[in-house]
Amino acid sequence: MQKTITTLALAALVLSCKGEPKAEDVVDELSEMAAEDTGEWQYLFDGTSLEGWRGYNAETMPPGWVIEDSVLTFKTELGLEQDYEGGKDILYAAEEFDNFELYLEWKLPEGGNSGIFYHVKEGYDGPPVVAPEYQLIDDENYARIHDLTEYNLSLGYTENPNELKPLQQTGADYAMHPPDPGKTLHPVGEWNSSKIVFTPERVEHWLNGEMILSFVPWDDAWEEKKNSDKWKNSPAYGTFKKGYIALQDHASPIWFRNIKIRKL
Repeated sequence: MQKTITTLALAALVLSCKGEPKAEDVVDELSEMAAEDTGEWQYLFDGTSLEGWRGYNAETMPPGWVIEDSVLTFKTELGLEQDYEGGKDILYAAEEFDNFELYLEWKLPEGGNSGIFYHVKEGYDGPPVVAPEYQLIDDENYARIHDLTEYNLSLGYTENPNELKPLQQTGADYAMHPPDPGKTLHPVGEWNSSKIVFTPERVEHWLNGEMILSFVPWDDAWEEKKNSDKWKNSPAYGTFKKGYIALQDHASPIWFRNIKIRKL
């Protein structure tokens, strides 16, 4: 009850202090207040331990994932040097989450690619076919370094198939919802912060302190998107309402820090 009163009081303050705010601005500010008016942060990675983490469909951490200078690091050369069968995506296996606010910081090298998954379930070929993904990629250089033509043509992108499409760019709900084209993405080699807020009523993707997309999960529009593009042959995609948090190895170095979550 106290949390509800506090949120309502903050809502009144927003309305009184801003004069005549736009409706969408009020919704955005209230949703952020509601997220802040929740439980304590729980660190999934604090820079000191990999406790709770393991490979997807595995019992241990895949090679290549190490702690280096208090940063969760995927070192591609280390992963490829070792005899290891299976993917190198990792998940926090100590607990599953349903409604949450997830925050982390990350950086990529030139041409890098990775992703953040939620509501992950095991027993599939990998997280992408079952779980929604917050895309992490080098928007500026990826298509210059990697040939996307064949892949994009397979998805029906016949116009400029060599380009990185909006649904594939950083902050996208991968292959479902594009991010705001005016987003602020720091250059490769610099840290970015990302946040995912998930509730059954609204999902938000944030990048460097700005909300860059929102959508309603599981509604008719969501079902139509799912069944019309990349996931039409992945019946389990996005259907689970609770699951693990996972991070993607996409054959490039990646760095993560300050990974924390709180339940909503």
